[in-house]
Amino acid sequence: MSKYDIIVLGSGPGGYVTAIRASQLGFKTAIVEKESLGGVCLNWGCIPTKALLKSAQVFEYLKHAEDYGLSVKEADKDFTAVVKRSRGVAEGMSKGVQFLMKKNKIDVIEGFGKLKPGKKVEVDGKEYSADHIIVATGARSRELPSLPQDGKKVIGYREAMTLKEQPKKMIVVGSGAIGVEFAYFYKAMGTEVTIVEFMPNVVPVEDEEVSKQLERSFKKSGIKIMTSAEVTKVDTSGSGVKATVKTKKGEEVLEADVVLSAVGIKTNIENIGLEDVGIVVDRDKILVNDYYQTNIPGYYAIGDVTPGQALAHVASAEGILCVEKIAGMHVEALDYGNIPGCTYASPEIASVGLTEKQAKEQGYDIKVGKFPFSASGKASAAGTKDGFVKVIFDAKYGEWLGCHMIGAGVTDMIAEAVLGRKLETTGHEVLKAVHPHPTMSEAVMEAVADAYDEVIHL
Repeated sequence: MSKYDIIVLGSGPGGYVTAIRASQLGFKTAIVEKESLGGVCLNWGCIPTKALLKSAQVFEYLKHAEDYGLSVKEADKDFTAVVKRSRGVAEGMSKGVQFLMKKNKIDVIEGFGKLKPGKKVEVDGKEYSADHIIVATGARSRELPSLPQDGKKVIGYREAMTLKEQPKKMIVVGSGAIGVEFAYFYKAMGTEVTIVEFMPNVVPVEDEEVSKQLERSFKKSGIKIMTSAEVTKVDTSGSGVKATVKTKKGEEVLEADVVLSAVGIKTNIENIGLEDVGIVVDRDKILVNDYYQTNIPGYYAIGDVTPGQALAHVASAEGILCVEKIAGMHVEALDYGNIPGCTYASPEIASVGLTEKQAKEQGYDIKVGKFPFSASGKASAAGTKDGFVKVIFDAKYGEWLGCHMIGAGVTDMIAEAVLGRKLETTGHEVLKAVHPHPTMSEAVMEAVADAYDEVIHL
């Protein structure tokens, strides 16, 4: 039996990062993966979707070349080539993880891993043991009883990334990050898209003003949006698919070539031996303490299988913290109130901290500032004036409670707010930190200035 210090089950952005940090700390490490190194994020999620979205953005630029004083005759797309490029990007990233495994002397065990009592992992009939076993098996597309996926007419995100033919009409059920990103991609490619969202607002976890701005931008681009709506059944017996949608006004039947189910995720915790070991699970999540230890000594869990936010960067941070604690380092528990969320549609969305509504509900006396990109010189020059930056501060102490952005490139701007909040920066300190001009990022400073009635360019 092969013996390790640490075995990691799953090689997504939680698992492979955990394994590398463990190796850096001197642990003899192995990682178990049943499919491709990099997990869903690198192979079927974060990375290949961004490649698709970039193709959509470039195509939109070509279609609007005249807006920039340029002439492009008959810009067209090759849908198959767009998908092929995306797969190539994913494969390149996966090979990069293979290189990192070799570089860090991490053993890659291929196959389906199952936990065993006594700190053991069984992979396709062969047993391995370790002092510490970390579960990082991630999640997959969740299926609703009223929306069973057949992989052809009712699909999840995997199929949405690799369709052989571009559909003429698509219904997207759910308007979280996955739903709106694919809605934008397919609309930009020329598909007729309808979003069906159960909640009153699209991207329902975001600040209400951000939700309303995205809805305006999407409707302007031609995407149909149905909120407070629910798909109660689908009929796939014909050449396409018919979806019955229940709204406040009654029932409506929508017809499309494909329905994309983007209604959340389901953790990959079945048949991995949790019951055999006695690890406690609650509501589809493995219960852990602040350092990701389960109720059974020697067994840990990180990433989507635990109760924190199901985000790649969260899984990576949890894994690093977990192995550093195992190594005896002094570590601070992760602050889940300071985790940035990003949505890569067009316009992009990025946020961290409390929404305005949450801040009021928690009893804060707040100062709110907002700066529209329509007043930004850089945004005007780039032709990307949709959106704004919104900031929320505690009026009493100046604490930065939340930051919400929608616009071009804002996913690259949100880290300023995350770092500022981590360092307990006050509104006045942000205001007095000189921001470069002309940039999109100076909108953060301008929004703060608006909160304190010192805004110059509005």
